[in-house]
Amino acid sequence: MSPLLAVVDDDEAVREALVWLLESNGLAVQPFASGEALLQDDASRFACLILDMRLSGMSGLMLFERLLQRPYCPPAIFLTGHADVPLAVSALKMGAFDFVEKPFDDVLLLTRVQQAISQDQQNRQQQSQQQRIISALNQLTDREQEVMQLVLAGKLNKQIADSLDISIKTVEVHRARVMEKMGVKSAVELAGLLAQYRP
Repeated sequence: MSPLLAVVDDDEAVREALVWLLESNGLAVQPFASGEALLQDDASRFACLILDMRLSGMSGLMLFERLLQRPYCPPAIFLTGHADVPLAVSALKMGAFDFVEKPFDDVLLLTRVQQAISQDQQNRQQQSQQQRIISALNQLTDREQEVMQLVLAGKLNKQIADSLDISIKTVEVHRARVMEKMGVKSAVELAGLLAQYRP
């Protein structure tokens, strides 16, 4: 299925030109005439947002600020006039993917859109990996959490047993459960998995 893009521009001629450009290059597009209209939709279903900086009503920057408060905001490319470059720089600092000055170069815009779609795929993979790690960590008992921390610190089973005042056999059982629940086979794999975790 082709990634879906959102185009938000209150100028009908620009909006139609953007839709035509993107669709003629095999991309699926949903146009919006205002930021408010996009906010009423589920923006997380889009792979890339193309936002006009100077929207009537809510500005492109205000719209982006609101979208950043949601669980997932897709990569956003701002379309800006020459005078809006300082605003566009602010948007980049907030996490926008890029900005393209009007009148935009079709090839440049399409290139940036393709890069944003790739970024979206990476972001979603990372997000689903985070969810998987969180859900696995939530399944661990308090004791398993303690054993896991000591395993990650490089402690041997005997040292863990002494530290927690439990038998080596009990440590082995907890350790095996930690590995099973976390979906890894070794302490090295466990450390690698948790290195990707962003609490």
